[in-house]
Amino acid sequence: MRLLVLWDIDHTLIKVRGLSREIYGDTFRKITGRPLERVAEMAGRTDLAITAETLRFHGIEPSSDLLATFVATLADGFAERRDELRSRGGALPGAHAALEALAARDDVVQSVLTGNLEPIARYKLHAFGLNRFVDFDIGAYGLDHTDRPPLVALAQQRARHKYGHRFDAASTVLVGDTVRDVEAGHKGGARVVAVATGTTSAAALRVSGADLVLTDLADTNAVVRAVLHATPPDLADSPV
Repeated sequence: MRLLVLWDIDHTLIKVRGLSREIYGDTFRKITGRPLERVAEMAGRTDLAITAETLRFHGIEPSSDLLATFVATLADGFAERRDELRSRGGALPGAHAALEALAARDDVVQSVLTGNLEPIARYKLHAFGLNRFVDFDIGAYGLDHTDRPPLVALAQQRARHKYGHRFDAASTVLVGDTVRDVEAGHKGGARVVAVATGTTSAAALRVSGADLVLTDLADTNAVVRAVLHATPPDLADSPV
């Protein structure tokens, strides 16, 4: 049986040190002609939700046409500055080794479940040589839905269509660094391995209900074991 592993990107696999906020600011100015005064909370959210809330903060109604123009311009902004990803950011310790180790298994397929738009997700992982370990075709992205939980089922459907295997909560693992990632996994139908590599503490991730919590990705064997054996709380007493 194949295992579908869905990776969050920002603060789980990579960090880019404020570049995303800068590009949001540039995009906002281009679209509205006004300076960005406040950006919505980004951690664990989709670009669609971030954009809509940011516009509302400035008294602008996020119509479907405006959102489409904004996110297209946002993607263009990342394309124009993608060389800065490498100079200003980096893959987190152990990320490359963890992805590579799981990619070497014939019972695992990896993709991303991210709030980023698909082209932005590709730019970010390509910048640090992580793109070759994931199948972007079956991922779920920030333009697919405003909320993260529905992205899990969407990724499962895309994976089933491509690989001919039905993925469910028992055969899907989401790896992320925020409470919203944990919520997305459990509401969407996946086991969750949380990593305390962002701003959320390991204790908070445990309280949120993550099936397993790691400090980081530095121990490749521990990451692989966690992904392969994470057990949902309601199945904790069942054989694994």
